[in-house]
Amino acid sequence: MIQVSPQMRILVAVDTVDFRKGIDGLARVCRERLAEDPFQGTLFVFRNRRGTALKAICYDGQGFWLFQKRLSRSKFRWWPSGTAALARQMAVHELTVLLWNGDPGRVRAAPPWKTLASNPGIAMRR
Repeated sequence: MIQVSPQMRILVAVDTVDFRKGIDGLARVCRERLAEDPFQGTLFVFRNRRGTALKAICYDGQGFWLFQKRLSRSKFRWWPSGTAALARQMAVHELTVLLWNGDPGRVRAAPPWKTLASNPGIAMRR
């Protein structure tokens, strides 16, 4: 089973894709359109043209995961637009909101944790 951790890099493709594509076709989109390596463990999220379904792929070191969510009613209300970027980076809590058809931009969450070693003002005890 795939585990999405807070450290995982998540990229949401701004442009829609043809949902007839499987793992190989979506991996090609990652390489050619997004200029990203699909074998680096990044979770890539795509939307169909009608906005009724999402597909995601992720490489876990042994193979690819491909999963899809299709809404039985309505469309996904939020999707990144109005940007020159081909993809938008997203945090795990934002992905959760998106999968529940919410607006990730309205989510208020605690800032990401930092390791103690990255904070020079804190001395580590042993």
